[in-house]
Amino acid sequence: MDASLLTVQPAAPEPIYRQIVEQLRRLIAGGQLEAGELLPSVREVAGFHAINPMTVSRAYGLAESEGLLERLRGKGMAVAATRRAGQSESQRLALLEQQLVAVARHASELELPAEAVLNRLGRLMRSRE
Repeated sequence: MDASLLTVQPAAPEPIYRQIVEQLRRLIAGGQLEAGELLPSVREVAGFHAINPMTVSRAYGLAESEGLLERLRGKGMAVAATRRAGQSESQRLALLEQQLVAVARHASELELPAEAVLNRLGRLMRSRE
């Protein structure tokens, strides 16, 4: 895994360490990170994103306590071997539920029709492929 695979938004209301853990959770659930795959070092992630190494360490520690990651002596952190990659579509969608509720609320407040929001989401998703 490359440090650039993670996205950090310092201005977001969610703490950076939680952003990292949520992304790791989604990447593992989606099968983009496989069991045993090594993660970049704390220093590498912190340097790439210009954040405090303790923030990355906290994120890795939380992910380890949840069973997402495991510490490999002399190698660093890796996706837990017991972690089942490739969860069902409904399980992966559940990881987006909170954000989808927020988008739906914001769209309603802006009086945007669902079709326009869905079209925009589709374009955004296609541009990332």
